[in-house]
Amino acid sequence: MGQPESIMLIAQISDLHIKRPGKLAYGRVDTAAYLTRCIAHLNALDPRPDAVLVTGDLVDFGDVEEYAYSQSLLAPLAIPYYLCVGNHDGRDALREVFSDHAYLRQHPRFVQYAVDLGALRVVVADTQDPPHGGGRLCDERLGWIARTLAEGAPRPTLLAMHHPPFACGIEHMDAQRLAPVDAGKLAAIVARHPEIERVLCGHVHRAIHMRFAGTIASVCPSPAHQVALDLRANGPSRFVMEPPAFYLHRYEEGHGVATHTAYIGDFGGAYPFYDDANGLID
Repeated sequence: MGQPESIMLIAQISDLHIKRPGKLAYGRVDTAAYLTRCIAHLNALDPRPDAVLVTGDLVDFGDVEEYAYSQSLLAPLAIPYYLCVGNHDGRDALREVFSDHAYLRQHPRFVQYAVDLGALRVVVADTQDPPHGGGRLCDERLGWIARTLAEGAPRPTLLAMHHPPFACGIEHMDAQRLAPVDAGKLAAIVARHPEIERVLCGHVHRAIHMRFAGTIASVCPSPAHQVALDLRANGPSRFVMEPPAFYLHRYEEGHGVATHTAYIGDFGGAYPFYDDANGLID
């Protein structure tokens, strides 16, 4: 395993929704089993990612017991990982259980931090707005983002947060997006920083991409259940058991970031396009 120093591979997983041991999400989804399969998949990748970014909703109710269970499930992950809070998370319980993750305390009030991962800088913002499901970025958080992005010489950057700053057309999720007024303020900051390669989000449990403030903002699918693709007006709130997935963000110096959707599971293959002896297979 391994790759040139000019290349970084960042895996993004999101919306794990781990519950207390023995509990199923929505009475149906064994999110712990799905996370276990995801971790085995990540560990087996060649080349193996340099880091894993978890863009929120690590657990379902944000309590200490859920975080302790999620920590035990994440223990086999042979890759450094970085956590972001979503609307289902609890800041205090997260920091208590993951006390060895010092970056979680970079900001005194919010789970906001910046880390350097090789040639990439990762800036993580806290969009949680309890008890509401939607996201906010108050002036304090926006000010921190602006100052952090302005520090030092510009370098390729991934900006991560849970709530997407755009509407995707799934109405019940758009009602819980990042508040439009805050998204507008964030866009003004992002537009000043062309070094931002991606704005990485979770929350919607689907693979979604959209232009945003001169860069690309995206939503990551879940390693468990997905939000149903329903673009009808007043479409109901539903989830589906489409193939679980995560993102692989491949950064190459001089080229930027290419994002791949990686599906978790055995779907057959890999099969050759060509027969070694006879050329193209009929």
